[in-house]
Amino acid sequence: MSPDTAPRRVFVTGSADGIGRETASVLAAGGHRVVLHARDASRAEEALAAVPKAADVLVGDLASLAETRELARAAAGAGPFDVVIHNAGVGGGVPRREVTADGLERIFQINVVAPYLLTALMPPPRRLVYLTSGLESRGTPALDDLQFTGRPWDGMQAYADSKLYDVMLAFAAARRLPDTLSNAVDPGWIRTRLGGPEATDALPEGAETQVWLATDDSAGATVTGRYFKRRRELTAHPAAGDTQVQERLLAALAELTGTPFPDARR
Repeated sequence: MSPDTAPRRVFVTGSADGIGRETASVLAAGGHRVVLHARDASRAEEALAAVPKAADVLVGDLASLAETRELARAAAGAGPFDVVIHNAGVGGGVPRREVTADGLERIFQINVVAPYLLTALMPPPRRLVYLTSGLESRGTPALDDLQFTGRPWDGMQAYADSKLYDVMLAFAAARRLPDTLSNAVDPGWIRTRLGGPEATDALPEGAETQVWLATDDSAGATVTGRYFKRRRELTAHPAAGDTQVQERLLAALAELTGTPFPDARR
């Protein structure tokens, strides 16, 4: 951490392994106060062992609405946070549509509903980072069939859709929370359990941009409503920046969860 950079308080979801753990580890090693997240107690122990400089770890299964709500409550108590990095997510390599105990399609619940709820229920931080994927460009804003109840199941399409919705969440938060810098990041195809051994990019590359957005006070990093990869701004799927499409997504998620998305402009 440079002398002119104040320590940040950062919450990183899905930080028991992979990109999330790397992100948390780099931030903690840089002197920032990092709170980890894992889906269960066993993985929480593993996370703390892997990132011993972390301040704490919170537990909550993002495939459960009740546990996601409880995680938001616990995170609010552990904060306030300067930065929240919505890193947690699952891939699309599943041959059949899976439904959680809440009756929701699993990829959609973990990748989209969970960051939506956490954003809605936690106090707004100074900075938000939502992890997406380059596959967001192949996403379909199927707002009338968000969970593949009518469309034939396609796991990779469900994943691509979810990553498009994550960019929409980042852009909607940038618009509705004017005091928060909210951006989306494509970490690249990283060699992790999720990315697989054939992935082209090393783990440190997958965390670099999130760390930069979380801690850097330069003009390049203190922007909002942008989409980045390797610190370079990219052009997202056209639907991502469409405010009417964003609002329809937020309305659908509000109806599904019973929790409205915050709007600090009012």
